Order: sequence, then C-alpha cells, then structure tokens
Amino acid sequence: MLKSRTETWSALIVLAAGLLLAAFLGLWGYMSTTPPLHPNPQDVPSVTGETPLPKWVDAVKRGRQIARAGLAEHSLPGLSVAVGAGGDLVWAEGFGWTDLDTRVPVSPETRFRIGTASVALTSAAAGLLLEKGRLKLEEKIQTYVPEFPEKQWPVTLRQLMGHVAGVANDGGDEGPLFSEHCERPVDALQYLGGYERELLFKPGTQYHYSSYGWIGVSAAVEAAADEPFLTFMRKQIFEPFGMDHTRAESATESIPDRATLYFPRFAADPRYGLHLMRPLDYSCYAGSSVFLSTPSDLVRFAMAINSGQLLQPATVQLFQTSQRLASGEETGYGLGWDLETATLAGKQTRLVGHDGESLGGMVASFMTFPEYGIVVAVTSNISYADTYAVAVKIAQAFAKQGRSPATK
Repeated sequence: MLKSRTETWSALIVLAAGLLLAAFLGLWGYMSTTPPLHPNPQDVPSVTGETPLPKWVDAVKRGRQIARAGLAEHSLPGLSVAVGAGGDLVWAEGFGWTDLDTRVPVSPETRFRIGTASVALTSAAAGLLLEKGRLKLEEKIQTYVPEFPEKQWPVTLRQLMGHVAGVANDGGDEGPLFSEHCERPVDALQYLGGYERELLFKPGTQYHYSSYGWIGVSAAVEAAADEPFLTFMRKQIFEPFGMDHTRAESATESIPDRATLYFPRFAADPRYGLHLMRPLDYSCYAGSSVFLSTPSDLVRFAMAINSGQLLQPATVQLFQTSQRLASGEETGYGLGWDLETATLAGKQTRLVGHDGESLGGMVASFMTFPEYGIVVAVTSNISYADTYAVAVKIAQAFAKQGRSPATK
C-alpha cells in the first residue's frame, strides 16, 4: 500500500512538472514568435504639424529617430510627440496608427487618453481658486466636500493634493468605478470603499499615490468654483490657452480624432501582442484621470504654467516644491507635480512634469526642464508604453542642439 501511494505521488509530481514545462515552452514559443508591429522603424508612417524652425531641424531629425525606434522596439500601435522650446511649440508629429484595423495614421491632432497626467491639469484649476481665495490648502476637505467621510485624523486639501493623506488608491483594472457613471466628482464617493474605511496612515507621515484623493480635490474645485468641474476646466484652462483637443473622455459619446485604445496581451509588455482595451467609463475619476489630450496641448499647458500666464509664479513655485513628511523627508512630489532629475547635455537638471497611467500602465508623459526652457510631451494608445523614456531621450536631443533660455 505504501509503495503504491509513493508511486502515485511520484507520477503526479512528474505529471505536474511536465505540464509546467509544457506551459513554459508554449509561453516561450508564443512570446518569441509574436510578429512585431513595425519591423522596420524607418517605414513607420508619420504626420507632421508645422514645419520646424531651422534652429531645431537637427534636433527634430534626431527626435524622429528616437520616436520611431521606441515605437518599433516596444511594438506600440501609435505614438505622438510635441516639443516646446523658448515658449514656442517647435515640433509636433504623430507616428504609427490610431487604429490597427483601419490604418489611420496618428497625427498631431489625434486625441489620446492621458490617464493620471490629468492630475497636473486639475492642479492648475486648484491653483486658480487658491489665488482667488476660494480654496485654502490647510482647510479640512469637508469644508468644501461635506460628503467626504470623517476619518480617524483630519485630512486637508494640501494632503490630498500631495498624496500624503493616507487615502487608498484604486485597484488598477479592478477598480470599482469603471462600471459606474458620475455626473459630478462628488458622485464617486458613494462607490468608494477606500473613502469609507480608515486612512492607511496618519496624514503627513507617508507618501502614497491615490487617484481617489484627486477625486476629492476635483470635488473641492467644483464646490469652490460654484460651477461644474468640467465646465470650469474648459472655460478657465483649456479654451484660454488653445488646448482645443483636450476634453473629458466619454463612454457613450463618439469623439472625433480619438485614438483606438489597446492593452498588452501578456506580461504587461506590448511586444508580446495586444488586444483592444475593454470599454471603460472614466467619468467617476474626474480630475484624477478623465481627460483626453494631445502632446501639443500638453506642451501649451506646460508653457502657460512656466511663463506665468496661467498661474502666478509664486503659486507655481508652491505647487512645484516637494512636500515634506513629518519626519522631514521629501516626497519628490509637489501638489499635482512630479519632481525629478534627468541628465541633459551631460549634467543633472531639474525635471517637473507628470506621467499618465491607465489600468496600471503608462500611456502619456509630459515634462518641463526649466533650466533649458524645454517642454516635451509623448502619448501612446497602449498601456505600458514607457512614454517617459522616449520623452527624456527627445529632451536630450533638443538640449544638445542648443540651450534655449526659459521664457520669463
């Protein structure tokens, strides 16, 4: 009897090992045989905007090589790029396809989901209201959003904007809001278990990125503006600064020039194939993730911030200064802005911007380099596109071309 059981277990172990090996080999075969979308980077189609200024022709040539190489290497359906320098939009170009079935090429006017990069746009709205005295950073969030549940510790607007409030984040592609529709940011609170449960930590003691926190900020903006959140964004930010292709996405409305959205089929890597992203309703995410935009519009937005046209310089400095925890440690994040460094022209330089994630993967990046007066924005129509790496390489090309002083 004992010998029979031993033989049975041995057989089961061998069978399990064989199945695992077969699965591994099958997976390896699938991953290694998935054909690239763009076998030859030089054959990637592109559509340009205005002719680049002569000063930037060489940088644009190098930028095109970087964009095509990134698109081909990572097998992205489409990619769009824009660069601002010295206060001017100097280059905008789309690469690849907005839709793989119809083969419509990406153009500078193609709208992309920018995911969590929406936060920086919403931050500007909060800044406008702060300057008018209608929002105060140190006020409890309930001052503006009474529906926000009381917690074991007070939560301020500043803490929500700096991701140090201890509010839980969403669940990526398993978040509870994609199956709901919200007419106003405050409507989302009823669906969020993350708001109802206790904070993850005492506010100000840790950094924890939270899209839910920026839903609360969006609700505060709407309350302080005394008009619908999306209306305020359009009238105060998008229209005045020529962001004609930026708007909230819709789960029901047909939106012109919108890129078809894709998601990696396996291992969070587009090189192993893709499929259509399932329909999502981002309305409840409000200013944390709701916007569609173009790289050109994101560059216009960043240049308006940098030049002091959109917000007062003191407000920009306040929002683009790292928050500090109670321990004194810097978070590397301001109030709606990510703060980093990157190597340009052979030296470390300050980078201020925001990446955009959708379903846990990067779809957009825009960044400013104040020391060089350079702004770069890159978007793609598939998650996990690593737009950040492409944007930094393009910024390096423009920095090498010639230093352009920031617009005063």
